[in-house]
Amino acid sequence: MTTAVAAPFRFFSLQVARTRRLGPSLVRVSFAGEDLRHFFSDGYDQSLSLFLPHPGQSEPRVCHELGDGWWQAWRELPDDVRAVMRSYTLRSVRRDALGRTTGIDVDFVLHGVGPGACAPAGPASRWASRATPGDRVVLLGPAIADNRAIRFRAPQDTDLVLLWGDETALPAISSILESLPAGLPVRAWLEVHDAGTVQDLATPADAEITWLVRGERAADGADGAECSPMALGALRDARLPLARRPYVWIAGESGCVKHLRRHFVGERGIDRRRVTFVGYWRQGLTEEQLRERA
Repeated sequence: MTTAVAAPFRFFSLQVARTRRLGPSLVRVSFAGEDLRHFFSDGYDQSLSLFLPHPGQSEPRVCHELGDGWWQAWRELPDDVRAVMRSYTLRSVRRDALGRTTGIDVDFVLHGVGPGACAPAGPASRWASRATPGDRVVLLGPAIADNRAIRFRAPQDTDLVLLWGDETALPAISSILESLPAGLPVRAWLEVHDAGTVQDLATPADAEITWLVRGERAADGADGAECSPMALGALRDARLPLARRPYVWIAGESGCVKHLRRHFVGERGIDRRRVTFVGYWRQGLTEEQLRERA
């Protein structure tokens, strides 16, 4: 198979190297492949598009020509043939002594997998829960290190970083924390479904990390229009360090993200130009439905 390069992104043909459970609803999948020698990223919240095969397929079906028509060509494939596409965040990258990428990690939240699940699992959760070494995937990712799929852009004069995310933002926040300079004041809030997802997160920054475990409680509003009272309550009650030039990064369910942005801008008075907010998903909609509405 040939892969076409079109800076700043390209397709990568990869295979699963290993998997590791990080908690009841989280699994880390490590990928390898010769194509990764062309993979470059500065990390942070690097976004990736992952193409997965349907059950019974040995590899995902994708048009590998990165021209203007690749998206339409993929969409025109039959539903039971067309590869499942989902967006994920790069968790970590491994390089050899020459700086070439040899492997990457992606963390999957296992929605609807396991006993007691209140909703059916989606295709990506099912795939990740059963992934084994050698399974093949296709990745649309960065061919240059500094690319537009990195959203975390703290200005040079930032004197306080504020982070909030749900489970889907945990890989990005973990990577961001690892990249921050020593001594920089950071306050982070992570809202997760169960206590088994709580992790020790490493950072050289002066970080205070708060885990919010909601259990079976879901965000208010079936359409995602309301935010979790737990999230808003924790942020409103927080006493933040004095700062003249804070930077805010928020990611997760799109309705909640918008509410939290309004809190930071309207209630905290933070310059909206210093607030990055990313809706990773929307309550009640699949990724295909979200893309169709974009």
